[in-house]
Amino acid sequence: MSSGINSRIIDGDGHITEDEPEIIARMEPAYRRIAEQSGVVFPPLDHLHAGRAVETPPKRDGRPLVGPVGWIDFLDDIGIDYTVLYPTRALAYGKIVSLDYAISACRAYNDWLSDTYIKFNPRFKGMAIIPMQDPEEAAKELRRVVEELGFLGAMMPSNGLPQPLGAKTYWPIYEEANRLGCCLAVHGGVHDRFGLDHMNMYVPVHALGHPWGLTLNCANILYNGIYDRFPRVRIAFLEGGIAWLLLLLERLHASHETHFQHIPDGEFGIREEEEPTHKIKQLIEDGRLYLGIETEELTMPFAIKVVGNKPFFYSSDFPHEVTNESCKHDLIELLESDIITEDDKAAILFANAERFYQLQK
Repeated sequence: MSSGINSRIIDGDGHITEDEPEIIARMEPAYRRIAEQSGVVFPPLDHLHAGRAVETPPKRDGRPLVGPVGWIDFLDDIGIDYTVLYPTRALAYGKIVSLDYAISACRAYNDWLSDTYIKFNPRFKGMAIIPMQDPEEAAKELRRVVEELGFLGAMMPSNGLPQPLGAKTYWPIYEEANRLGCCLAVHGGVHDRFGLDHMNMYVPVHALGHPWGLTLNCANILYNGIYDRFPRVRIAFLEGGIAWLLLLLERLHASHETHFQHIPDGEFGIREEEEPTHKIKQLIEDGRLYLGIETEELTMPFAIKVVGNKPFFYSSDFPHEVTNESCKHDLIELLESDIITEDDKAAILFANAERFYQLQK
């Protein structure tokens, strides 16, 4: 490998840059005309991104937008086997309010991702966006992308939808994922409505917005019994780091003892006699709850001590806010660490992503 990194690597969370004219061209005619007028398909992430006086590395460094060829160059340079691709602008797809438009936009994005990346090179793996505004249609689209386009599963937004992800409204999606045996991933990126709307400095918005959406939705999914009701469902929580899981473990442990809410007979959820920390650890052990992480996580050694190494997999986040050189530096630092074991490193760099996404060697 040209990077000098002597390890298998699977990138569990990379990002494409949407070609909106090409996505628009794949939309239903009525919605294509609407999108052509504005030139955009998806809502803005939030006013916090658009209103900041901050430049992220791609703009600051003057880097060109990355397409399929640039992505393959990155994989070759770093020495990565596969990358699993998530959106950029479409991270905000949960904010679309028109049901039919959401269906058309999601389908068009998925077709574009398949045509542009998945068919271009087998090292690209796809995660769909699905119109969760209409859960029955979302289940149909999930079935289509997995069975017809060969996608690994679908991304669910951590923010933007009217209800948290454990709500009964979304059961048809989990039911279909359970039937298909595919994976689901909750991804951060939209930071409004989290109590951060009027913060004038962007660093704390970015630092807190990503993990907060994951924390809220993970707790809601757990306590609404999604994992129990749908026993084949696997869910990853991406781009929020590790520390939020430790917070959730500690706070649920305390509140479960003092503020338990009755669950009727026949319903699913963490019951009064259960211990939420044990429940989460069991889901991790069973290969059903995962976290995408970057390599410079300060709490990584302690988190491995608490829950083991099975839930964590490497996420490059390329081309967002990272470069080839920064990825190489971080990976070499992880591989040279004497704080975690060789088994921990292998789990993080490829084995856990392989299990979650069910990738073949």
